[in-house]
Amino acid sequence: MVGTDTVRTGIPGADAPGADAPRAEGTLERAWRDLVAVARRTVADGLVVGTSGNVSVRVGDTVLVTPTGVPYGRLTPGDLCGVSLDGRQVLGSLVPTSELPMHLAVYRSTGAHAVVHTHAVHATAVSALVAELPLVHYMAAALGGPVRVAPYATYGTEELARNVLEALRDRTACLLRNHGTLAYGATLDQAYDRTAQLEWMCRVWLTASSVPGRTPALLTGDQVARAGERMKGYGQP
Repeated sequence: MVGTDTVRTGIPGADAPGADAPRAEGTLERAWRDLVAVARRTVADGLVVGTSGNVSVRVGDTVLVTPTGVPYGRLTPGDLCGVSLDGRQVLGSLVPTSELPMHLAVYRSTGAHAVVHTHAVHATAVSALVAELPLVHYMAAALGGPVRVAPYATYGTEELARNVLEALRDRTACLLRNHGTLAYGATLDQAYDRTAQLEWMCRVWLTASSVPGRTPALLTGDQVARAGERMKGYGQP
């Protein structure tokens, strides 16, 4: 549970007396609620099993993150778990995810405001087969281009964090060798959508590759780049 006498929020102005403190506290509470909803969605959509995978969101200089080994269905509003960008726990008593180094590395090196890490089946299978997801669909453009596979490293290590950052160079998602996926975004919804799109593309490639005697047609880098330009005007203004 959050102890207001010992925990600092990490948000400028939130720890000082005055009207800004309740507002900052409410922002954290809303962000935690949204984080838990996305974490539960990864389970409902089959992207993780049990307590595998993790989700985080940045609020100011505080990173809210799912705790290690706790089923998402058991998390309550009082279970906020937050750390500073240097990894110091500033919210809650539950131990943060073991993949904290990876999440913090992404926040320190990109403009990310949310990170989703999963052990999605099709994406994990692809990570064990290739060094880069073949360009089977133009939605690769939504992730910045061909999706790279980060070399294997033990989970929760700084080595894995470094490998992920290299795979994410000019990208917003990557695969982790024999492990899973990581995607980030400006919001939790965007990070989750990129995660789901990556898993879908991996499933498409595996499905097409499984047809005996046939080889999937692939797009060129230029074709994907042109699709990416069109995507800039996609959706409602």
